[in-house]
Amino acid sequence: MIHKTYSWVVLLLALSFLGGCASTHPELPTASGDARYSTQYRIGPGDSVQIFVWRNPDVSTSVPVRPDGFLTAPLLEDIPAAGKTPTELARDLEKELSTYLRDPLVTVIVGGFVGTYNQQIRILGEAASPQTLLYKDSMTLLDVMIAVGGITDFADGNKTTIVRVVDGEMKQFTVRIEDLLKDGDITANVDMKPGDIMIIPEAWF
Repeated sequence: MIHKTYSWVVLLLALSFLGGCASTHPELPTASGDARYSTQYRIGPGDSVQIFVWRNPDVSTSVPVRPDGFLTAPLLEDIPAAGKTPTELARDLEKELSTYLRDPLVTVIVGGFVGTYNQQIRILGEAASPQTLLYKDSMTLLDVMIAVGGITDFADGNKTTIVRVVDGEMKQFTVRIEDLLKDGDITANVDMKPGDIMIIPEAWF
């Protein structure tokens, strides 16, 4: 926990330094309403995985994916799961189980979705409920604000930044949360992308 907290502190300090180097950041275009994230869902640490083995109820089970990305189930030890689609994992489990069962047929269903880091959106700072969200198709800034309950009374919403990897480079963009939420300015609504980090600063009174 201490290491994780320290990592976020280092990130915030680095972003503050970048912010000091440039007084303003470019704004993102207004949400188009047709953003798509076509990549199949990939399993991440913390996901709950249900494994169904046809005609073998004793082997069928539900297990969590460990923080290291592996899972353990009956007849199966330390199977890599993170980063795979449910279908890919099912085929891998069939290969592993074939040592003990004849022609195993496996179906994998994922519940309690967490996803890999590049499928998440992380909201830091003066959100009413800072948290990590799983990205969904066509997700916008407004969707994120609804999910986290808006911003606090101490937030400087119009100076919020979104950190996004573009063409392999980390870039910052300014978004206007106050204009969107308090003034109903729909032009301030923007498309979110998987992997985005949103930082909502505290206002200086």
